[in-house]
Amino acid sequence: MSDPPRPAVLRRGAETLPPTPAAPPAEERPRTAKPFLLDFFPLQTEKDSRLARFFARLAEGRLSTTRCPSDGRLMWPPRTVCPVCHREELEWVDLPGDGTIYAFSAVLAGAPLGMEADVPFAVGLVDLAGAPLRLFGRIEGRPWSDLKIGGRVRVEPYALDDGRWFYRFRAVD
Repeated sequence: MSDPPRPAVLRRGAETLPPTPAAPPAEERPRTAKPFLLDFFPLQTEKDSRLARFFARLAEGRLSTTRCPSDGRLMWPPRTVCPVCHREELEWVDLPGDGTIYAFSAVLAGAPLGMEADVPFAVGLVDLAGAPLRLFGRIEGRPWSDLKIGGRVRVEPYALDDGRWFYRFRAVD
């Protein structure tokens, strides 16, 4: 669908304004690198993030989060301040490595930037065994059409091509 025709000139009060130039068609726009806000794997160093320990622990093969020692609240995602008592001295705790699929969906089209070549793939909500948390993430290890609600998965930290770390789930039997 095309935009409606624009008037040759616009008038605001006694002032005459030049027409607004139309944006070039998408195929003529220059391609640029991913904007920072669309980077799913944030900066991970201590200089860049107060949550650097989360990523350092992933590099050690451990999925972890923060807990408030004052009220015992386990938080996901990890936080730097307790949302209840506002305490900043939180402790890091390891999370279970196993879980079950609570819900999942297939990404068949319209993948996020940088993930277009991976289509189709599955993402889902996973209940961690023995923890009151439900995490969202990519599910690997079998085609999305073979996944089942209640299927078992394990947490899998993995290195990105640029040296950063993130986690995903791997379907297991």
